[in-house]
Amino acid sequence: MTDPIEFSDRMLSLGLARVSEAAAIASANLVGRGDEKAADQAAVNAMRDQLNMLDINGVVVIGEGERDEAPMLFIGEEVGTGSGPAVDIALDPLEGTTLTAKDMPNALTVIAMAPRGTLLHAPDVYMDKLAIGPGYAKDLVSLDMSPAERVNTLAKAKGCGPEGITVCILERPRHEDLIDEVRSTGAAIRLITDGDVAGVIHCAEAEITGIDMYMGSGGAPEGVLAASALKCMGGQMWGKLLFRNDDERGRAAKAGITDLDRIYSRDDLVTQDVIFAATGVTDGSILAGIKREPNALTTETILMRSKTGSVRRMIYRNPV
Repeated sequence: MTDPIEFSDRMLSLGLARVSEAAAIASANLVGRGDEKAADQAAVNAMRDQLNMLDINGVVVIGEGERDEAPMLFIGEEVGTGSGPAVDIALDPLEGTTLTAKDMPNALTVIAMAPRGTLLHAPDVYMDKLAIGPGYAKDLVSLDMSPAERVNTLAKAKGCGPEGITVCILERPRHEDLIDEVRSTGAAIRLITDGDVAGVIHCAEAEITGIDMYMGSGGAPEGVLAASALKCMGGQMWGKLLFRNDDERGRAAKAGITDLDRIYSRDDLVTQDVIFAATGVTDGSILAGIKREPNALTTETILMRSKTGSVRRMIYRNPV
């Protein structure tokens, strides 16, 4: 029996950045064109092509859906040359397809990579999420607290009143009560229309983004991607899977999840070192979007490694 190939995050990181960049560049011509599916498909095709150039034995564990449901990068799809380390891949080739189609802020291409078996195989259901940035006591806030308790507790730790806290929440009808309760404390809310991976990442750079906390329900797969970013940048996150029917509970069982009431911490969602890359498609509070020049496209990518805590921002000028 041969020894398993080591997961060399440093060697693989630049390759992962190229994957993210390629997906963003592929979607460039579809920004503002009103065609969400075409933009998503272009990003998927480019991401798959680049992944298959990497010397990895990769399996998509967070992707576009099950094999029979998604013609895209599906859960269980094998990627890479097959000659490298065994890795889990979590990806969203275009986080914010609607944002891209409408040329609205914060559309990103997003991908994470970690050793095989270390990313939660989150089913395609909702997840109740809570995140804060670095520098606070462990488990300072929790999903068991009411939204108002979370705001007040974080404000005390920050050394301010509730009015000094800003919470990021997805603007959805299901969050009306949550929004009302948070506002009742005096805290501010930044509502976002899509893109809750970016929403969670905001917490890690509160001094830049102005976001102290993320709350609310969104896709569970996106929760794993967000946890990957926070594991690199610092910050805390918790998630609990939400099930609306037996079909969704069946998806959890298929993914090997038996405790349907479990609250996952950041390090439960991502148990070992991870690499994370994201490239801006449209301008946002985290990354600049694609810029056109007469004969080139320029992208900005953030590349992070949890092993070292390094956060690298890269500008890539691609002649066209």
